Amino acid sequence: EDLWVTIPVSSTHALAGANVLCNLSASNEIISKANYRRNLVKDQSAKCYAGYVYASAGPTESSSDLVFSGHNLICENGAILSETKTDKIIYGQIDLDHLNHDRLHYKTSMQDLFHVNYTTVEFASKPIHEIEFDRYIDAYPFVPNNQDERIARCLEILHIQAQGLATRLSKIHCKDVVIGISGGLDSTLALLVCHEAFKINNYDSKGIHAITMPGFGTTKRTKSNAQILMDLLHVSSEEISIVDGVNQHFKDIHHNPEVHNITYENSQARERTQILMDLSNAYNAIVVGTGDLSELALGWCTYNGDHMSMYAVNASVPKTLVRYIVESVALKDEVLHDVLMDICDTPVSPELLPPDKNGKIAQKTEEVLGSYDLHDFFLYQMLRYHDEPKKIYDLACVAFKDVEKETVKKAITTFYNRFFTQQFKRNCMPDGVKVGSICFSPRGDWRMPSDASRSLWTKQVEEI
Repeated sequence: EDLWVTIPVSSTHALAGANVLCNLSASNEIISKANYRRNLVKDQSAKCYAGYVYASAGPTESSSDLVFSGHNLICENGAILSETKTDKIIYGQIDLDHLNHDRLHYKTSMQDLFHVNYTTVEFASKPIHEIEFDRYIDAYPFVPNNQDERIARCLEILHIQAQGLATRLSKIHCKDVVIGISGGLDSTLALLVCHEAFKINNYDSKGIHAITMPGFGTTKRTKSNAQILMDLLHVSSEEISIVDGVNQHFKDIHHNPEVHNITYENSQARERTQILMDLSNAYNAIVVGTGDLSELALGWCTYNGDHMSMYAVNASVPKTLVRYIVESVALKDEVLHDVLMDICDTPVSPELLPPDKNGKIAQKTEEVLGSYDLHDFFLYQMLRYHDEPKKIYDLACVAFKDVEKETVKKAITTFYNRFFTQQFKRNCMPDGVKVGSICFSPRGDWRMPSDASRSLWTKQVEEI
């Protein structure tokens, strides 16, 4: 009767250090009881940060007065790993590393209150690639699989972002924002957030000053989509070319514009930020940042360029989720549908290098960094569970079974190298909205020195 009492015995076991709780039960069946029982097991596994193995009496049990179904469950920290309602054996692989990590961060120890003698049983484990691994690993941990659930989650996140911005604007008595619009995913989401925030505060949408700033790499597709989106949302729009300003800057710093190096690229990003910041002074507004969580993790932003703003609405939204939020809005809004879907289909790019001879995007972010699908997977496993590189690599190979292992290794090498070297950008990032469990705010969520040593992590990656 562990789950049906005020203080379950399994709770005291968990407080004493037990990771896996086993309940040999005899819970009879009545109408609606199975769902209630399922919730009890799930909730207890979550409260104890444990694996909970529940085995009930089966259908061959005596039927004098009661009927039993053999409802068996294996749960881990609130999630069902395996379940059956028939008299069958079930299996599940419980991740003790993840459970121990959550206990380290969330458990309040009360073991001194329980004067019970326990025996600690220790055992050794093998790495994932050495066992028959059949546990399901979600390749997209930030994105719900079910479409209806995904749309609901995405729209909820959009509302949280908008509420955060609306609250900030209300508190500082500001009715104007300035935002740079590129026609890409991130700036599109940020503009949608601004529009929703203005509706929450009953502000005039003309107070949203959307600025498109074409440069050397801007393509017709992104420029057109940016303008269409601004027009459909009825915001104040303006086009300011950065070409002349950046060319003058090249002269000032003695840079050859034919040399397309990091100076060539970052000069454009910083010119755009300067324009936005100065316009915010002119309009008595704040600059809304567009960069996302994945870019912050990889440092894929220009320091004191697009890295800087006065409020960053996408700062805790990973790239894989940004696309689905924009898509969810498209599915719910017939007016915005076509332009938003085309933006979702556009390759991710900062557009800082000239287009190809056909006028299409030549600089594609994922060709340089590797797939954002992989990077967001690494990011989730590392920040949510503090898994070590070898384990993350093994999990990625399971989740992305159709991706070559060499591709995964190359991506995880890039991830760790950039994650450590780019911390200095995260240590001075602006305020932003937290929408999930993972956030890089140096003021509460992520404390890491800018010169942290990466040797222990990169050594593991090299040994893969």
